[in-house]
Amino acid sequence: MYQQFYDEVAQDASVNLKAIERRGFERSIALLEGAQASGPGTRVAVEALHFTSRLWSYLLEDLASEENGLPPELRAKLISIGIWILERAEAIRKGIQNDFQALIDINRSILLGLEDRTC
Repeated sequence: MYQQFYDEVAQDASVNLKAIERRGFERSIALLEGAQASGPGTRVAVEALHFTSRLWSYLLEDLASEENGLPPELRAKLISIGIWILERAEAIRKGIQNDFQALIDINRSILLGLEDRTC
């Protein structure tokens, strides 16, 4: 009986974490789309880059954790993507790059992958 309760709580926690991750990606995408429309160097762009960098920093920390349940190969690929996201965000912040579309596209792809895993 206790094991069943524990399993249900653990499953709920996992579902809640996935929902939080989805909301994070949805917010990141919305902010990045606003930044694309407003242009680099704007307050909107600064907020989008800051939020996206924080999101991916959190994800990278989780992906590097021993407790992360994803297969090692998938974790490695997501870590590579995350590092690229952080580098691109920094390049836009510094004015080296000015296009947000790749960040939008990658975040959207990851979001779609999260949605596929929960269906």
